[in-house]
Amino acid sequence: MELPLVVGVDGSDFSLAAVDWAVDEAVRRGLPLRVVHAALPEPGDGSTSPEGRERPAGRMTAENIIGSATERARRRDPRVRVTSEVQAEGAVHALLREGYHAVALVTGSRGRSEFKGLLLGSVSRAVAARARCPVIVVRGDKAGLTGVHERILLGAADPAAIGEALSFAFREAEARGCVLDVVRAWRFPAHESTDHPRLTEAFARRCEQRASALLDVLLQDAIRDHPHVTVRRDTVEGPARTVLLKRSAAADLVVIGARRRPVRFGLRLGRVAQTLLHHADCPVAVVPRRV
Repeated sequence: MELPLVVGVDGSDFSLAAVDWAVDEAVRRGLPLRVVHAALPEPGDGSTSPEGRERPAGRMTAENIIGSATERARRRDPRVRVTSEVQAEGAVHALLREGYHAVALVTGSRGRSEFKGLLLGSVSRAVAARARCPVIVVRGDKAGLTGVHERILLGAADPAAIGEALSFAFREAEARGCVLDVVRAWRFPAHESTDHPRLTEAFARRCEQRASALLDVLLQDAIRDHPHVTVRRDTVEGPARTVLLKRSAAADLVVIGARRRPVRFGLRLGRVAQTLLHHADCPVAVVPRRV
């Protein structure tokens, strides 16, 4: 059975943007699309009043949300194979469970019930931190959402976490027929600083060479397996979160890897992931490392 791309919806503009993105992604990769709305049942749902009239039911609202999202998906591209379901449980638990049988999970950056100034919603944050499959949080400006840059950005910041993220980024670039930018950020250790400019320059050159050599090792197998993907590699001095955030303005998707924590709460989302999920100018894919 072919695994679907799953998108979570709650009726907000953010989730509708996620539906649009998910439809385009499903068509690009030839995947079925599963639309899911989850909400805990409200007291009185499905019951009747003493006068025999139906109570206003949260179930009706849920069906309207899922119906509108499903119709939107089919209108956006009739080629997509869409199924949908309303689930009577919390959104985080529902999406995490869906992630066991999904190619990836897609969410909006925040939900309709959250504060206007909130940069990243609680559901998106929890799902990105705990899901067993890749999670794409749809956010950013119009250019990043519509894919006009024709560029995927992969952050090669953590060699221990990049394995599945590397494969995901190459598949994405291949499906889109676009360039894959792979960036490795490196830092000049403060304790190695010196007042002599030539020594400082020589040490910086060695740091950059080590970063470049690491990229060569990380990329060699993937480049061989995906010969049609144009790869542009770069090493940049500076904090990875700052480097990737700046470059997200010229990307259609930024991909980062995440290591699992040795506890039941899922992934270790460090400062790089947190920064991108809150501030990136394009959608962000968090890809967990298999354990």
